[in-house]
Amino acid sequence: MSLKPEDKNYLLSVIRDVHDFPKQGIVFKDITTLLNNPQAAKFLMHHLIDRYKPMAIDFIAGAESRGFLFGAPLAHALGVGFVPIRKPGKLPFTTVSEKYALEYGFDEVEIHIDAFRAKEKPRVLFIDDLIATGGTAEASIKLIEQVGAKCVEACFVIELGFLEGREKIEKYTECYSVLQVE
Repeated sequence: MSLKPEDKNYLLSVIRDVHDFPKQGIVFKDITTLLNNPQAAKFLMHHLIDRYKPMAIDFIAGAESRGFLFGAPLAHALGVGFVPIRKPGKLPFTTVSEKYALEYGFDEVEIHIDAFRAKEKPRVLFIDDLIATGGTAEASIKLIEQVGAKCVEACFVIELGFLEGREKIEKYTECYSVLQVE
C-alpha cells in the first residue's frame, strides 16, 4: 500500500530542504518540520499503521536516533515491542555489533543480544527516517538477523534514490519508502 501522488506531495511540502548541510553541496531533508506539523505527522503515522497492521509484525527496530521518532510510536500503535539500534556504548546490556563503511572510514551499530527474546523467530520491521547509501540500514538488518529475528521489511520515510541504497537493502529484505527524492 503506497500513498497517492498528491499525498506524497503533501508530505514533501512540509519537509524542509536545508542547503549545504552538513557540508557544501548537500541538500539535507529536515524532518523536524514534518514532526512539528500535527496534521502531517498524524497523516504519516496513519499511513504506516494501515500498511503494517496486516503484516503480523512482532517488533519494530529503529535506528538511532531518528528511527526512534517513527518506530516507537508505530510500535505502540500496533501493540508490538520496540527495539533500539544504537551507536556503540549506548546500550546498557550485552550487545552484538556490525560495522559498515562510510565515505571516509567506518561506523558501527549495536543491538542487545536478547532484543527479541520474547518470541521464537520474531517478525521485525526495521524503520528509519531516511535511506541514502544504505550502510546503516544494511548493518541494522544484519544485526536483526544475527540475534535470531526475521526482518520482513525495511521502511524509510524518505529515500534518496540517486544514492541507490535500496539496492543494498533488497539483498536482505523488502524495502518500502514513503517518499522518493531523485
